[in-house]
Amino acid sequence: MSTDQPAPTLRLRELLAMGVGGMIGGGIFSVLGLAVRESGNAAPLAFLSGALIALIAGRAYVHLALAYREDGASFTYLERAFPKHLAVAGVAGWVVVVGYIGTLALYAYTFGAYGSHLLGHPDAHLLRMGLSVGVLLAFLGINALGAGAMGRLEDVLVGVKVVFLGALAAAGFAAYDPTKALPLVDRGVSSIFLGGALIFVAFEGFQLITNAVAETKEPDRNIPRGIYGSIVITTVIYVLVATVAVGTLGAQELQDAGEYALAVVAKPVLGPWGVIVVDIAAMLATASAINATLFGSARLARAMAKDRLAPKLFSFRARGDVPLAGIVVIAALAALLTSLGNLEMIASFSSMTFLLVSMGVCIASWRLRRETGAAPLGVGTALLLLGVALVLLVVFLAEKDRTALVFCGTVYAGVVVAHLLFERFGRAPASR
Repeated sequence: MSTDQPAPTLRLRELLAMGVGGMIGGGIFSVLGLAVRESGNAAPLAFLSGALIALIAGRAYVHLALAYREDGASFTYLERAFPKHLAVAGVAGWVVVVGYIGTLALYAYTFGAYGSHLLGHPDAHLLRMGLSVGVLLAFLGINALGAGAMGRLEDVLVGVKVVFLGALAAAGFAAYDPTKALPLVDRGVSSIFLGGALIFVAFEGFQLITNAVAETKEPDRNIPRGIYGSIVITTVIYVLVATVAVGTLGAQELQDAGEYALAVVAKPVLGPWGVIVVDIAAMLATASAINATLFGSARLARAMAKDRLAPKLFSFRARGDVPLAGIVVIAALAALLTSLGNLEMIASFSSMTFLLVSMGVCIASWRLRRETGAAPLGVGTALLLLGVALVLLVVFLAEKDRTALVFCGTVYAGVVVAHLLFERFGRAPASR
């Protein structure tokens, strides 16, 4: 074994915690209001449509992760698929990194929003911003302690939020009013798929698992179970909670609540104390998502630096194989974005980015199918679904939020330019 490879420390429990933690933190707490705004009463079906895409795309990730057991995930797979065109892998890798920065910003924004709501000042921008930046700094420190510390804390945080959301869903059915959820498809069938595309970031977390393949015990057994299991667990929670939310309050009130929609749901279900409990649970959930995402994204940046497709700084490791430089830089950029952006723009950017990344991974899976054993029909279906979702999202932003669309395009163009400049002026010579 190469000395660059860390000793495996992560079990199935930690992988499930990482995937569920990454998804739920960016899912039901962050984007429930957005899903309801676009899909209305059909918001639970919007989450199901996103889950379908994630499961089919997840199969490509499983095949590739087991064939190429290295940190880097999406970047590594594209590097293998296009060995003579490393610019493809380089650009794609940096798109993934900025996507993770976007999701970290989303989770931190949501943490700050619920924290401000808990403290009785939901409209206090500076308070929200301070809480958002503070939680990023806190988990920067935790991730600097290494994979073992991250995994143990993730077990606890994910366990707490899964139990809480399950209890909320169970209690909510006592207050459920089916008339508020009818008609089920009140904004057209296309709104279901548009909602799924807009909140696809809610399923981004499963990809984090592939970044930890080199640190996973029994990867042949645990990587597939971790990816599929985390998607299924998360989907069940999303659909149950979204169903209770729509049937308890109705679409309009949820839409008006915005980023802390789930706290509003808790009041008729659990009473005034329920709102406080939801605020705390949301903060725990988004905190665990930050923990898991920072872990995976820093290791991706390190893998790129090792292959000389990113600045050498990102290959710096502290004790215990911790990619410290990547953790610091990524957390700092996420803090900047969460301070300057708004929830819808950050969510749209993150969803579009991971739709593009998942398409890239499926293309890599297609090109490498003889090595990985991936079924052509499955890969082709995943590409079709991802492509439809991406088109729907672009059309929606062009019609409803051109500022967000321009922001996305600007970031992607900036990534390409930055990569070309690095290739021309910053790339170090190969080491022995």
